[in-house]
Amino acid sequence: MKAYVLERISNLARNPSPLRLREYPVPVPREYDILIRVSACGVCHTEIDEIEGRVSAILPVIPGHQAVGRVEETGSQSTRFEKGDRVGVAWIFSACGECGLCARGLENLCSEFCGTGMHVDGGYAEYMVVSEKFAHRIPDVFSDFEAAPLLCAGAIGFRSMQLAGLNNGDNLGLTGFGGSGHLVLKMIRSRYPKSKVFVFARNPAEQSFAMELGAFWAGDIPESAPEPIQAIIDTTPAWKPVLASLEKLSPGGRLVINAIRKDKHDLNTLMELDYAKHLWKEKEIKSVANVTRNDVKQFLDLASEINIRPHVKLYPFAEANRALYDLKTRKVKGSKVLQVG
Repeated sequence: MKAYVLERISNLARNPSPLRLREYPVPVPREYDILIRVSACGVCHTEIDEIEGRVSAILPVIPGHQAVGRVEETGSQSTRFEKGDRVGVAWIFSACGECGLCARGLENLCSEFCGTGMHVDGGYAEYMVVSEKFAHRIPDVFSDFEAAPLLCAGAIGFRSMQLAGLNNGDNLGLTGFGGSGHLVLKMIRSRYPKSKVFVFARNPAEQSFAMELGAFWAGDIPESAPEPIQAIIDTTPAWKPVLASLEKLSPGGRLVINAIRKDKHDLNTLMELDYAKHLWKEKEIKSVANVTRNDVKQFLDLASEINIRPHVKLYPFAEANRALYDLKTRKVKGSKVLQVG
């Protein structure tokens, strides 16, 4: 099979083709695994973080954690799916299933959490394997290309929305507006119709896109919203938006940071933290770490029910590196998806 492989860390700005297209043996499913013939795989900022070394991938690795395809073969003890079933694989590839966190439904925090496309090979390939327990049925209403971004950007956005603790009528801020943000906006408009969404983004094109999708207001990150905000979801890689968001929050408000990492070079910003301005009056900060299988399932069900569809830009499989470069340089709005098979 053909697969894109990340073999070493590099700077995407200086090396716009960091992935190598290689010939790999088709993986063999173990007894409880399924073999998937991949048709589509979403492109995520986490892949850029892997390439540039901000998160620790186990190299060499085939990236990709928003994979959709059809079951090609099942393991000897696998009974959940049949050949031809359409399935998806999300960021959570596995967890121990036995520790206290897993027992409490927090498998995303398990010490043995395994990330698809970072700790094990993912979906930038014609085939991949996964345990049947960690594969997801794809609702019929979505095409393969629409379903792929729902497995990460949608699911992590859903978890962020849940953690925000929003009530219908509470105002929500979104700091940064990419693949996850635009899906959160669609969810909020459907589930919390009395709530207004305020989008803070540096890029004027992203601000315009947010207004097209129904944001009440959009502006630059340092700007002030015209109304109080009860919760903010931050999806940026920097620390400055964190302070800006805390300052915008109403008393008792909550900031949810939906980011796998924050820029170490921006740490000096934290020296500007002012207790009275940023934290006083019982403001909260909550981080988002990974997703659970239940997050993915609940979001797929919700997206199917209320017809949430991502804005998708398709790239041929041969242009995986270009898709990543466009994502880094913010050339394309919405979600980016590889046409694999």
